[in-house]
Amino acid sequence: MSYLYNLILYQPLLNTLIFFYQKISFNDLGIAIILLTILIRLILFPIFQKSARHQMVMQKLQPKLKKIQEDHKHDRERQVKATMELYKDHKINPFSGFFLLLVQLPVLIALYQIFLNISKPEAFAGKFYSFIEAPANLGTTFLGLINLSEKSILMVVLAAIAQYFQGKLALPKNQSESQDKAAKLGRQMAIIGPIITIVIFINLPSAVSLYWLTTSIFSVFQQMLINRKLNGKSENIH
Repeated sequence: MSYLYNLILYQPLLNTLIFFYQKISFNDLGIAIILLTILIRLILFPIFQKSARHQMVMQKLQPKLKKIQEDHKHDRERQVKATMELYKDHKINPFSGFFLLLVQLPVLIALYQIFLNISKPEAFAGKFYSFIEAPANLGTTFLGLINLSEKSILMVVLAAIAQYFQGKLALPKNQSESQDKAAKLGRQMAIIGPIITIVIFINLPSAVSLYWLTTSIFSVFQQMLINRKLNGKSENIH
């Protein structure tokens, strides 16, 4: 398992980061991290797009789900059957959110391990491909202003703000807070998520915060595109 993890995730991510650092970002580690993050999000774009669509459609389906629960409150089997038929009609997989988490988690772990050792190039010995030159002295600054091997409150706060706006964009429009529990939960998570981000990242190298900031900004623009597409089609939810 460790061999596959290194072969499929850790080494490709590390080598891509160093390639960007040496060939494209003018030896600016921050720019290299941004480029790597964008590349990862582009590769995972179809999965994120499907998950975001699923989330929004599920929110719009809440009134119908509530009606099903009321109509079949004494018949659990018919309630489950009617719910699954509703999901099928709208091409929704209720387990897609878990799948997205499973896909992201190994990537996050690999990036965390890389960024945690970013100021210690010796920790990457034997991990580089033959066409990638192992950096003897890896600069850890971003635009000459922030040392990415150290913690940065500014980067953490910016990442939390970006995450907050992404969470707000994911909320359904024209829906009162009292209309359903899912809407309330979504609004709570839009606030709780950024707070958790600050708590988790406050003592980590700012390279991790820069990754999370970049992926959150990417998510903001992606969510805007998804919202426009869904609102244009109205998802035919009747």
